[in-house]
Amino acid sequence: METGPLFQSFWMGGFECSDQINCFGERVDLLQETEHLRMLESDYRRLLEQGISTVREGVQWTKVEKKPFEFDFTRVGQMMDTARRMGVQQVWDLCHFGYPDDLSPLHPKFAERFVALCRAFGEFVIHRYGTVEMVLTPINEVSFISWLGGEAAATVPFCRNEGWNIKYKLVEAYIRGIQVLKEINPAFKILSTEPLVSMVPCLDASEEEILRAQASHENQYQVVDMILGRMCPELGGGPDLLDVIGLNYYYNNQWEFNSVEGHFLPWANENEDPRWRPLSSLLEEVFERYQQPIMLAETSHSGEDRPQWIRFVAEQCSLVLDKHVPFLGICIYPIIDRPDWDHLHRWHHSGLWDHHPESGLTRILQDDYAAAIRQSMNLINKNLRM
Repeated sequence: METGPLFQSFWMGGFECSDQINCFGERVDLLQETEHLRMLESDYRRLLEQGISTVREGVQWTKVEKKPFEFDFTRVGQMMDTARRMGVQQVWDLCHFGYPDDLSPLHPKFAERFVALCRAFGEFVIHRYGTVEMVLTPINEVSFISWLGGEAAATVPFCRNEGWNIKYKLVEAYIRGIQVLKEINPAFKILSTEPLVSMVPCLDASEEEILRAQASHENQYQVVDMILGRMCPELGGGPDLLDVIGLNYYYNNQWEFNSVEGHFLPWANENEDPRWRPLSSLLEEVFERYQQPIMLAETSHSGEDRPQWIRFVAEQCSLVLDKHVPFLGICIYPIIDRPDWDHLHRWHHSGLWDHHPESGLTRILQDDYAAAIRQSMNLINKNLRM
């Protein structure tokens, strides 16, 4: 099992790169809204000063495919050149929620168009830099976007009761994309980025409700199971397609199944709910299932709880490292504040740097959060040295 230093730094920073259509039918571009492209070099310098030299970035499919099957990676190349010059490792998402205007996962040419994107990207990298090792995520959070667009009707294709069909089509494209990328350059490494959740029955649940909650909890693994060929083998998945299992975990990732009120289990478990599970146990469950390297590909909190949250995450991940699980890193996502997809005037205040556009201040370091991150780094470093 490969467990070497795939990532340049254990701690990583993720830049919000969503370019999807929101619930109002409006295209959003969070790279533009956060001014990351304009401030790329200074953003990287800020991260390096905090001891972070690996970042997650997004290609933005909607921007690079100028018309069907014609691609322009000029901007991506400029970003790559800046990172290489500054000693920053970039982990690239090829599709982070957004599809070109004429596409949806249910379009008959979706997979063909996505494979073309992967091929064009791979050939671009080879032509520019040679057969370099690079970590790639073909499609971000298939499980979430399948629900958002196929059950909640909050993005393309604005459907209900189509979640499974969208998931199936996305994974079909995902698998074919991986195959093309690895054919072009076997040094490409593939990182999946799926939500890590815990769904539990209500406290007075019947046996049937308990079984339904367990089945729903198990469904979170469908995407990775399909990519690895454990499910829907007709899609062509296989055990060698993923190099790292990435897991996205936030404060509201544990909830009561089928709750009319949408009841979430508080992340700090102040009420000592017996159904609440430590993050460490969820991570261990994933490793036991797949026996492959894992990482937290996204995690963060908003507002004043940010310092407490990152300490909690570090303590939980430290427990996983204590058990010699090949746990490769933690990505703080977003590292720069982001606005709400549907209401762009509302900022989450969830980054290490906050954004206050009304005052013209777009990078305000949150000192308490920065101190908590440094403490968390020291805690993790003790385990990494053991």
